[in-house]
Amino acid sequence: MKIGNTDLGNFPLLLAPMEDITDPPFRLICRELGASAVVTEFIAADGLIRDVVKSIKKLEFSQQERPVGIQLFGSYPEAMVQAAKLAEEANPDFIDINFGCPVRKIVNKGGGAALLKDIPLLLDITRQVVRAVNLPVTVKTRLGWDDNSKNIVELAEQLQDLGIKALTIHGRTRAQLYSGKADWTLIGEVKKNPRMYIPIIGNGDITGIESAINACDRYGVDGIMIGRAAVGNPWLFRDIRHFLETGNTLPEPGLNDRINLCKRHLEESVKWKGEISAVLEIRRHYPHYFKGLPDFKPFRMRLMTTTSYTEVLDILDEIRKKYDHPD
Repeated sequence: MKIGNTDLGNFPLLLAPMEDITDPPFRLICRELGASAVVTEFIAADGLIRDVVKSIKKLEFSQQERPVGIQLFGSYPEAMVQAAKLAEEANPDFIDINFGCPVRKIVNKGGGAALLKDIPLLLDITRQVVRAVNLPVTVKTRLGWDDNSKNIVELAEQLQDLGIKALTIHGRTRAQLYSGKADWTLIGEVKKNPRMYIPIIGNGDITGIESAINACDRYGVDGIMIGRAAVGNPWLFRDIRHFLETGNTLPEPGLNDRINLCKRHLEESVKWKGEISAVLEIRRHYPHYFKGLPDFKPFRMRLMTTTSYTEVLDILDEIRKKYDHPD
């Protein structure tokens, strides 16, 4: 599968953009463990134009992360065009437009999935961004705003006709947020539409090998994008890729593997964003890095309350000792 001239290989596994999660340290880890491509945290077009420090910093990525896309969101064509040109200067492999984020603070500003209620504006933004940059432009969206407006089959054709190079579809409406089950039926219909020729990437409830294989075999998508299931479990990319290539499953990572990767993740995060932000934001990963350990609650409480980098490292050493040599 290709996005423009960038070859992502056969049935690529992409890391979904997630706010305060898919930063450079985590993206690099996922790439090393088998992700075919990664996408930045979404960046507000207005923030980028106004030189907001947080927005500018989100443009950063290392060469080791490639292929990498920069994702933008916004509700004004002019702002999106300016932001896309700024993103292009960072020289990613592609630029992705977010028309799918369901979070209220984004939707209330007219961004993300809010554009699903104004298709002419959504298409105008896409048209102008595609024309403004030389990089491939992709789109990530949802089935529709709600159950009464699941227009993704028609919308996919319209977006393709405007020149996007790939389309990622999350199998929920905005009204669902992240509740219920992702409905892949319409994703499959988009892929089977004889008019469609750009890659279709499926997203939603990919939690392991079985769901990944189902997406490939039953719905025929060109690739999959994995989000929440990769948080604290970047080995998911490795496991799915290995099964696709060999038909065999790999053993789960051991305790030492989990602790060592958690430490590395934290250390790299501290280098990139500073101690306080790194210690606070990595908390989202702990429940998954240490899932299944018995009587883990006391450790979890300490990890979730400390703001000290060195204390986290000490706690991780205690975890290693406790579960390697149980009392």
